[in-house]
Amino acid sequence: MIHMISLEIFSGTGGLAKGLEISGFQHAYFVEFNKDACASLRKNFNSEIVFEGDIANFDLNTVGRVDIVAGGPPCQPFSMGGKHKAHQDNRDMFPYAVRSIEHPQPKAFFFENVKGLLRASFSQYFNYIILRLTYPCCSIKQGERWEEHLKRLTEIDQNKYGGIKYDVQFKLLNAADYGVPQKRERVVIIGIRSDLNAKWDFPTPTHSEDKLNWDKYVTGGYWKKHDLPIQKNNRLANALRNKYGFFPPEENPWQTVRDALTGVPHPNESHEIPDHIFRDGARIYPGHTGSEIDQPSKTLKAGGHGVPGGENMIRYENGEVRYFTTYEAKLIQTFPKDFYVSGAWGETIRQIGNAVPVKLSEVIGKNLFMILQEKQANFALQPTNCRRAFLPVDNSAVNLPSVNSDIRSSTESAR
Repeated sequence: MIHMISLEIFSGTGGLAKGLEISGFQHAYFVEFNKDACASLRKNFNSEIVFEGDIANFDLNTVGRVDIVAGGPPCQPFSMGGKHKAHQDNRDMFPYAVRSIEHPQPKAFFFENVKGLLRASFSQYFNYIILRLTYPCCSIKQGERWEEHLKRLTEIDQNKYGGIKYDVQFKLLNAADYGVPQKRERVVIIGIRSDLNAKWDFPTPTHSEDKLNWDKYVTGGYWKKHDLPIQKNNRLANALRNKYGFFPPEENPWQTVRDALTGVPHPNESHEIPDHIFRDGARIYPGHTGSEIDQPSKTLKAGGHGVPGGENMIRYENGEVRYFTTYEAKLIQTFPKDFYVSGAWGETIRQIGNAVPVKLSEVIGKNLFMILQEKQANFALQPTNCRRAFLPVDNSAVNLPSVNSDIRSSTESAR
């Protein structure tokens, strides 16, 4: 069997990495700044390949063959809850994502980021990101503004550009459409080396809201499965019958919070689950209503100033609310039950809220793995003319910002 090697940058607690591991990839390195996230990585993966520190100080020359680079570059510049500075924000880590492709020149890359990346006000800079990823050897010059660099990228002569090139595609995906019990919209960017002549198609959704509502209000199967009184919604039932006739939607139903937590005792009950601890203080107020138990949860978030409890609360059918425990949040993000997350409750929720859902990573990872395996036998590294030296610390030539204590993991603060 041919091994496929993955380099994870801005690794966070390892949701994306776990999904890729399940897909068949083997990890070369994890690059992560946050100490608690690094502690989590060391507990769940090979501790010897965790680089804890500023990505600016990670020596890419130590990395051997890499088949895929994956990660979630910190996204506060694009977050709905951030300050929306994009390229003017020193927390924009996409230049480091490009640098991590330019040197090892992997066969593919897989980046995940917030929906805000597609905001109209950022369209020009997003186009710049895509072109930088397409032509990673066309480096930004010392003192060159990104707008000037964008102009050069748009005017590249394909016959003269001798560097490595990637076929890049992006799409806004909802994790709920792939079996994650959470409504979580994220931009996924996939690039595959052009010389592989491989075609990438984003995975077809496997789950749908219509099928969940069909099971609830047409057949009642959802309520029967959970041994609950059948609830009626004639408006939705009639709309679904008009749309589908006698045959149900082909997809599986969206997974709900209740589905995800089936068999999990209330945290106040007697149990032996170490990270399933009740935390008091959950309250409802306008705009802060929690996640309904019979729907996929709202997007779990890290929060810029602690945990924004509205998204991280479970709301029962009687209107009562409480905070998700660390264990429950793991299940909502489709982590394995025994996955260890380091830190106090607020820190564990931050890490989990930052993560790529494991199941979504696995679905995409399996498609990538299959494509790369098929192309591996015929793959040959093409010569490039990347002119700049790949120095591990000196970033002056490419105007890369230094990561500081405000940059944490694959940060989704206020996503």
